[in-house]
Amino acid sequence: MKVLLTGCNGQLGRELTQQLSEKKIFHVGYDIPEFDITNKEKITEIIEKEQPTVIINCGALTNVDGCETQRDLAMNINGSGPEKLAEIARDLDIVLVQVSTDYVFDGAGIVENGVLRPYVETDPVDPKTVYGESKAVGEKAVSKIAPKYFIVRTAWLYGDGNNFVKTMLDLAGKHPKLTVVDDQVGSPTSTVDLATAIIDLIGTEHYGLYHGTCEGQCSWYDFALEIFRLSGIEIPVEPVTSEQFVRPAPRPKYSVLENKALNDLKMNHFRPWQVSLAEYLEKLQ
Repeated sequence: MKVLLTGCNGQLGRELTQQLSEKKIFHVGYDIPEFDITNKEKITEIIEKEQPTVIINCGALTNVDGCETQRDLAMNINGSGPEKLAEIARDLDIVLVQVSTDYVFDGAGIVENGVLRPYVETDPVDPKTVYGESKAVGEKAVSKIAPKYFIVRTAWLYGDGNNFVKTMLDLAGKHPKLTVVDDQVGSPTSTVDLATAIIDLIGTEHYGLYHGTCEGQCSWYDFALEIFRLSGIEIPVEPVTSEQFVRPAPRPKYSVLENKALNDLKMNHFRPWQVSLAEYLEKLQ
């Protein structure tokens, strides 16, 4: 197996690089500007030179608010980019892994028999942001074009890079008290758990669509409280509503994903979010 990793300098890219090295899986990493996913000629050249058996695409425009004002760019990178990779993967018989997001859903959750339940892989997509729409376009292209593909949706990701955990720790050092949104619910997910799941999947031929998030759910407010509790930081945190913290792109009120496809294969090794968070904070310190 030889893996070509795009977006290797991002949070997930860095973690995958580390785990692929530890597992002695041969890999090469690329990022912009060298690997411009919008330039098919250039990326075909690189892929033909490297001759990977697997491409893991972590490259994306992930600035959710920025996507609202840069629609064409978002569609090019998150929509047309994966389409180009899928065509190359098909033509050169390469397995393609496309990393996707909870934002492909409407963010309201699925109500069954009066009870809100997590999204499963077969639920219909209905994005409410340009970011979500562009990622849904990328998913559709990959599933339609690439014969051997894994699409892995994740959410609330943190790892080696800028993320919510580091932001909270940073703010706690600068302010006497904090306010955090309490009406958006999801599953904080460690890049460690996600990278492990992706590497497990590429060792199989169970192609298809997967959800990959840590187990359990909480609000951003609950997440912040747990970050401070585990870090031994005492700071007052006040819960606020989304309406008090308006952003250019609407945020999902409920974006909990169930790892149903992984569970069906008995391959769901994601840990409770609190356990993965504790490990991450230990490493940070």
